[in-house]
Amino acid sequence: MKKLFATLLLGLSLLGSGAAVLAQAPTETPAAMSAASAPAETKSAVAASAAAVPATPVAAASAAAATPVPNKGDTAWMMVSTILVILMVVPGLALFYGGLVRSKNMLSVLMQIMVTFSLIVVLWFIYGYSLAFTEGNAFFGGFDRLFMKGIWDNAAGTFANGATFSKGVVIPEIVFAAFQATFAGITCSLIVGAFAERIKFSAVLLFMVLWFTFSYAPVAHMVWFWMGPDAYTGKEVVDAMNGKAGYIWQSGALDFAGGTVVHINAAVAGLVGAFMVGKRIGYGKEAMAPHSLTLTMVGASLLWVGWFGFNAGSALEANGFAALAFINTLGATAAAVLAWCTGEALMKGKASMLGAASGAVAGLVAITPAAGNVGIGGGLVIGLVAGFACLWGVHGLKKLLGADDSLDVFGVHGVGGILGALLTGVFNSPSLGGPGYVADWVTATGVTAADYSIVSQVWIQAKAVLITVVWSGVVSFIAYKVVDLTIGLRVSEEDEREGLDITSHGETAYNR
Repeated sequence: MKKLFATLLLGLSLLGSGAAVLAQAPTETPAAMSAASAPAETKSAVAASAAAVPATPVAAASAAAATPVPNKGDTAWMMVSTILVILMVVPGLALFYGGLVRSKNMLSVLMQIMVTFSLIVVLWFIYGYSLAFTEGNAFFGGFDRLFMKGIWDNAAGTFANGATFSKGVVIPEIVFAAFQATFAGITCSLIVGAFAERIKFSAVLLFMVLWFTFSYAPVAHMVWFWMGPDAYTGKEVVDAMNGKAGYIWQSGALDFAGGTVVHINAAVAGLVGAFMVGKRIGYGKEAMAPHSLTLTMVGASLLWVGWFGFNAGSALEANGFAALAFINTLGATAAAVLAWCTGEALMKGKASMLGAASGAVAGLVAITPAAGNVGIGGGLVIGLVAGFACLWGVHGLKKLLGADDSLDVFGVHGVGGILGALLTGVFNSPSLGGPGYVADWVTATGVTAADYSIVSQVWIQAKAVLITVVWSGVVSFIAYKVVDLTIGLRVSEEDEREGLDITSHGETAYNR
């Protein structure tokens, strides 16, 4: 443990020593980057540029003749959204997960989440943001923003701008970078629930460094990096601009706030970890009931509140698409709570508080890729289906897989994320109340609502899901294996039985 912390601190200090030098070096401001929705393959490259709805994050300055000035309302909204996502993690996710474990492991879960989040935020500003949101190739970004170099525009005497989803509309790039840092942090923190109660604290940290570098950053780049709306000046530049985007974005996949990047990515990593770390001692033979559903309820409520920033903030502007994502986050989640409770009552004869909290998270997960991409009716349907599907994921699929996924990371985030990603392709259709293709993009490319094909878009969504599953699965397996061969994944049987609070951190959650 001491060696790991010493190594991490030494590495961070060495990286930090170069930050000042890099920060002073002249740099070109990257072209406008972002994640966006893109239409079906029927219009090939032209259609791919006509993505109707802001599908997610953007970053960097646009190449416009006159430098636009960020709107104070948009900037304020993005800062508030960033704070809301932090609320989702610490304390939201921490309390949600913490209440679900046994009391002897409560603090270990809180520590793993808080320290993981902090670690990833630091790595994000050192190199993660640059790998995800600068121009490189179809799979990885470059190093234009290493140590956040170039965020201050020396020539202009102000901060660099980041593109949004509207032509000529920008926000300060530092705000976008901070917003995206919280996405990276919560994604890695979600994985903790799959191997809770039996993994070494040092193993968690080393795994997170490896997985963040080789899975989160590249998947975020593949799904969310593009050249920004101002780069699409006409049909003649569409192919060239699309060619500079991330691999999955080029295919036209829709992911408003992280169905693939966050939920499927983390769920697969968690499932692989559940298999490789192994089952908890006594799993299936001893009672392992949650020690505090009260705390789990509080955590779920904080997640729901914070998720408004997560989803509505992904519009990058305080506009109609933010409002659409906001109301879908409200409606779909409520629908999923009702669906889960109904299914549980039919299955067990009673609806539980744990079920209601789990249903809320299931709805939030499923609506994430669809939030600004579907109409209100579509959002309600997605929530209802997610409630029933994730209930099956937790009770049926989990038994089929045979893994001890402690807190049902794959059953909720994997099943909900995959479902939401696929149904986004259905309900984005204008014929089903979806926004389809954005007006100013349609004007530039000639694509119309009549060109939308549900079948084609669902196929595009399915390919994005498959790529994410395979990429995260392979990286996760290698990362866990490296950790196991170096410092070991699992605590001793004696430590596990005594509880990780005492054995890993020397303290207890409650006075007895």
